[in-house]
Amino acid sequence: MTPLSLQRLRAGLVVLSIIFLVAVTGYCLAGFTLIDSVYMVVITLSTVGYEEVQNISDSPGLKLFTILVIVFGVSTSLYIMGGLLQMMFEGEINRAVGLRRVTREIERLSGHIVICGFGRVGEILAKELERHKQQFVIIEGDEDRIKEATALGYLALAGDATEEDALRRAGVERASRLVTTLPRDADNVFITLTGRNINPKLMIIARGELPSTEKKLIQAGADRVVLPAAAGALRMAAMITRPAAIELIEVVSGRQLAGVEVDELTIPEGSPLAGTTISEVQARSRHGVLVVAFRGPDGTLEFNPGSDGIFQAGAGVIVMGRTEDIDRFRNEYKV
Repeated sequence: MTPLSLQRLRAGLVVLSIIFLVAVTGYCLAGFTLIDSVYMVVITLSTVGYEEVQNISDSPGLKLFTILVIVFGVSTSLYIMGGLLQMMFEGEINRAVGLRRVTREIERLSGHIVICGFGRVGEILAKELERHKQQFVIIEGDEDRIKEATALGYLALAGDATEEDALRRAGVERASRLVTTLPRDADNVFITLTGRNINPKLMIIARGELPSTEKKLIQAGADRVVLPAAAGALRMAAMITRPAAIELIEVVSGRQLAGVEVDELTIPEGSPLAGTTISEVQARSRHGVLVVAFRGPDGTLEFNPGSDGIFQAGAGVIVMGRTEDIDRFRNEYKV
């Protein structure tokens, strides 16, 4: 029930109540008994047309009064009916308009990320992607979760991610990555198969609950498999056995530590950085940024490159440093 339709309904009921009281009073003053006055008003407003309790044909004033009761009473009743219909259908109309808006925005996306499932894992993933200003679309079957995602400003579609139609509506054929976070391994395997068939170039990251499912997901076409239970257990063990190392892992995973973070920068064509070496740029001494690794155009990683390492256009560079230092480095070299 929206505020507008509720106000319309309340206003209509107040006006109808006033008309009812005025009409009953008018008939009473004309000589009708109270019960006859109520009866006359009811059959008049309802347009039932039963026989009048008293003949009013000889009274022009009473005729005119009855006409006014009919005009104002029936008009108000129709106004109230309109408010009721508005309350019934307005929600559906708003949902249809909202769905059309979301569909138009998705149709304009390319190279985006499709997230299957907005549970605990999907919600955290969406929050991180938004923090890094990545475009993504969520597919979720639970209407309540869809409302939560929409309230957060995310593009979300209601549907079963295991169905090809839902993936196509999310624009998976134009997406760069597909992440399936559903709790059932069978669903994740099926989504992986379907996504790979629709878009062979798609990078697929799949969630798995059982270690035995990892092999199946890779065979189905997943590029990366994440086992949350295993990863959580290893993280807790590392907190006990290698506490300093786990702090670095948390930085890499996006949890900033004392303003330090790890970021991956893509070097575009025409960037002043392209074709230079680490020693020429003096990333560490001049910018306070540590070059951790290079990611080549073919996706290969070169960890801890030497001072003669070359920044290549179209490739990526993984850097570590304070947030403000990385931002300055990014702005200076347009990466």
